[in-house]
Amino acid sequence: MKLAILSCGPNSYSTRRLKEAALERNYDVKVLNTLKFAIDLEEGSPDLYYRQKQLSHYDAVLPRIGASITYYGTAVVRQFEEMGVFCANTSNGITNSRDKLRSLQILSRHHIGIPRTTFVSDKKDVLPAIERVGGAPVVIKLIEGTQGIGVLLADTVKAAESIIELLQSQKQNVLIQKFVAESRGKDIRAFVVGDRVVAAMRRVAQGQEFRSNVHRGGVAEAVELSDEYTETAVRAAQILGLRIAGVDMLESSQGPQIMEVNSSPGLEGIEKCTALDIAGAIVEYIAARVDFPDIDIRQRLTVSRGYGVSEILIREGSNFDGKTVTETRLRDSDINVLTLYRGSTVIPNPRNDRTLQANDRLLCFGKLDAMRDLLPPKSQRRRQPKIKDLNPSAAA
Repeated sequence: MKLAILSCGPNSYSTRRLKEAALERNYDVKVLNTLKFAIDLEEGSPDLYYRQKQLSHYDAVLPRIGASITYYGTAVVRQFEEMGVFCANTSNGITNSRDKLRSLQILSRHHIGIPRTTFVSDKKDVLPAIERVGGAPVVIKLIEGTQGIGVLLADTVKAAESIIELLQSQKQNVLIQKFVAESRGKDIRAFVVGDRVVAAMRRVAQGQEFRSNVHRGGVAEAVELSDEYTETAVRAAQILGLRIAGVDMLESSQGPQIMEVNSSPGLEGIEKCTALDIAGAIVEYIAARVDFPDIDIRQRLTVSRGYGVSEILIREGSNFDGKTVTETRLRDSDINVLTLYRGSTVIPNPRNDRTLQANDRLLCFGKLDAMRDLLPPKSQRRRQPKIKDLNPSAAA
């Protein structure tokens, strides 16, 4: 395998460890500065030049795109995608995660915990927004802040108003978010690679600081996650379109609450804390995907109109709860079950005699009209126009 690591910091801990891990496994690896690419566009022939020379062939790309170069960095990743090169994180996934508002908007339509959040522009909307998230104290966040920068805690409504007014006067977009008191000064970082969490740590703030980021002086300790937290982390990464991600969660009384999903998570803190070879897990995952690539479902969809992919949630007490795959009679409706997700367990091509349970999720391929019929009446009326040929959501 020939691997390119896109990074503007070749001497950073994460980049060095990833390169070392690839070399230890006898892979050909190069660290390429993201800003040194030129993107060439021609009919039927997308191409890349690196330092004024045509780029040689690579089997895979591992993007490490910093927040300050998101636009150009994702353009380079997108060009690799158009050239048919496997990208460990896609340009869409990076874009989705980099904007806090955008990522929460995407997550909010799924059954996954997030702190109540609001986004306003008019000053008259600030007070009602604070009330809707539960009142003071509230957390105020810059939409594109990283490593705890641009995250403020306002203890009173008056303080929150002043902070928001000041930031908006500087043309800054801010989120107003519910303060989860029981998790004050601590959070969970789960490191997701593919469909599993390979490491996790709890970060605890020091002194009066409420932000637990290691860059802000937080102390980390290794932690073993429950199935609920593991499943939440993996699903959040997958929903945003990321294969490799650092998922930050708050430990609330209602369960895990997604705070942020990072598309270029740092390795230093979590590797030293857990003593695990996370860089190696990333490289091995990429190599496996290069050797055994996924079928491009989008190409299959162009063969037959009216067919698509849908995720079906098995609700407690529903018609499918307690039945085997055969007894659901999905196949009779021209719906094929591709994958069964149960907690943190992924079961490809489940057997026909496997019994389904409440909260199982089925990834299915079949007739869109048939899958649309599985929607509850209220959701069906509201969401029917939004069902597309790829990844509509359904519930049974």
